[in-house]
Amino acid sequence: MALTAVTTAEKLDDLIRTVAGGSTDALAELYDAASAAVYSLALSILKNGYDAEDVLHDTFVSIWEGAPGYRPAGKPMAWILTITRNHSLKRLRDRDRNVELIPELSAYCPTGAGMSADDKLVLAACMERLSDEERQIVVLHAVAGFRHREIAGLLGLPLSTVLSKYHRAVKKLRNDF
Repeated sequence: MALTAVTTAEKLDDLIRTVAGGSTDALAELYDAASAAVYSLALSILKNGYDAEDVLHDTFVSIWEGAPGYRPAGKPMAWILTITRNHSLKRLRDRDRNVELIPELSAYCPTGAGMSADDKLVLAACMERLSDEERQIVVLHAVAGFRHREIAGLLGLPLSTVLSKYHRAVKKLRNDF
């Protein structure tokens, strides 16, 4: 089950509570519901598919271990993506900053398998033109399907900032391409 508008906070809260009880089936269902958003956020921060996959794994290990301490507040995706963001930032701190790796940008697109080499080059060029924060906002909105208000809460930014950065990024991409 992919994360959609149909996936409710209540359903995710129930899954996390069930995971806290030790259910691997609930963890698998939670993974199906949230993995695309987790991977997208990690990739937008790390710009490297391999590191994003590691963060995806680390996030769900942390969810498994931390589920008993989870307190439902109506925003389970915010909790999950905060874990993702923390793991991503830790990976950035740990990574050798002198080596700039080329991101696997085709992973931004869930249907990346159907992308031509030219499409991948255009996508890579687009993502390179955006700042880290702009890229995170665009990926969370366009790929993971979050609303701007949700992104603002997740990134700890005012809604007006998220909206202006999103529109600036889109305008930047339109003007360049």
